[in-house]
Order: sequence, then structure tokens, then C-alpha cells
Amino acid sequence: MAKNIRPLGNRILVKRSQQQTSKGGILLPGSAQEKPKQGEVLAVGPGKSNEEGITLPMHVKVGDCVLFSSYAGLEVKTDEPLEECLILSEEEVLGILV
Repeated sequence: MAKNIRPLGNRILVKRSQQQTSKGGILLPGSAQEKPKQGEVLAVGPGKSNEEGITLPMHVKVGDCVLFSSYAGLEVKTDEPLEECLILSEEEVLGILV
């Protein structure tokens, strides 16, 4: 379902990275660990329009690995149970991982 979403304006669709196991190799239940704060960009909107109607280009592109804050974005349901997607505005992205 999430792959059929085309973001509008300055929003992006991000697939959250998989949760990591602990240093001892134990996978903690979802309620006991915090969710990853990075993910891969799946789709990008056209950009934000300014007062003159000119569309400003986006700084992120499809395939970028981005870093965002814990409470950023809106979670989107997907068909796959292990895949979590978010819709974020470009301002909520803290940085692009290189």
C-alpha cells in the first residue's frame, strides 16, 4: 500500500530501517526498544511553492538514507508486517547519511 503513495508538496515517503538486535544478539520486543530514527527515501514530492508560485526544489532524492527525530512524521500502514513507512516534511529531516 505504501508504494502506491505519491507525496505532495515538500513531503517525502520514508521506509524506516529495521530494528537492530542488542549487543548480546538478543532481539528485544518492540515495546522494549525505541524505533530506528533513520530510513530510506522511497518517494519525494515536487517541492514547496513560494509566494510567487515558484516551486522550490527538494534537497533529498529517492534512495537517500535520512536521519529524523523520534516523533517526526506520520506512520503509514503497509502490506508487509516488518516494513514501517513514514510521511515526513522535508523540514523534519535532520540530515542525509553519506
